Amino acid sequence: MGDLAFELDAGVAVLTLNRPDQMNTFTGAMGVALEEAYRRCDEDDDVRAVVLTGAGRAFCAGADLAAAGATFGEPGAEFSAAAVGVPAWTVRKPVIAALNGHAIGLGLTLALQADIRFLAREGKYGVLQVRRGVMPDAYAHWTLPRIVGLSRAAEILLSGRRYSGEEAYALGLGSRLLPAAEVLPAALELAREIAENTAPLSVAVTKRLLWESSMLTPEQVEHRETELHRHLMGKADAIEGPLAWMERRPPKFKLRVSEEFPAWPEDDGETT
Repeated sequence: MGDLAFELDAGVAVLTLNRPDQMNTFTGAMGVALEEAYRRCDEDDDVRAVVLTGAGRAFCAGADLAAAGATFGEPGAEFSAAAVGVPAWTVRKPVIAALNGHAIGLGLTLALQADIRFLAREGKYGVLQVRRGVMPDAYAHWTLPRIVGLSRAAEILLSGRRYSGEEAYALGLGSRLLPAAEVLPAALELAREIAENTAPLSVAVTKRLLWESSMLTPEQVEHRETELHRHLMGKADAIEGPLAWMERRPPKFKLRVSEEFPAWPEDDGETT
């Protein structure tokens, strides 16, 4: 299995950070494996939803600090603060982070890249990098303000505090707060619901537009929505969805993300 386990069942890919004896602290090998797994999930039409979780009692306790003072030594020419070359938001399938326990430092900043996060009541959460002489990473300065707003993001990133599950949920870091034992089952339930009931191409274009929406004007969003509807309407899935509902049966969607994902709409020149 290595540092990351990959399982695919009934359209749901489960990616498990797999260093339980080290509380799944993050390594370079784990980053490479996670990047490869995200690429596979993006390209494989058999994957309809993705769940990212951790083995054992933690999600990810941050960077592996076994090297002590050398952990954050002089970076090489290939260094990137991204940690994973394929961010979760670029995967054209929903990514649910099932934070089954502690998510600290890089563990939390990676989870911020997911579309949905479920928190464990017993977990501890925080972006502690400023307390380690470095700074937040993995696009946290972009993802976190989008999720919780600028003021709360400033509190989290500039203080380097650890928060309880209840505090993290109150700050808006997750959409559900559950007992640790229920986090992964709940994430899998939602992932299966997505896999069974939604049109993959519809989900893929919705996800991309959702992530970029805060950088667009209302007029640009409307333009993209219109052009993407033109791509979807009249095709097999747009016919099947209403028919399945009227006939009270599960839908059988046919369009494949790998083949039918559209060229992304360009701005129409209207910015006000």
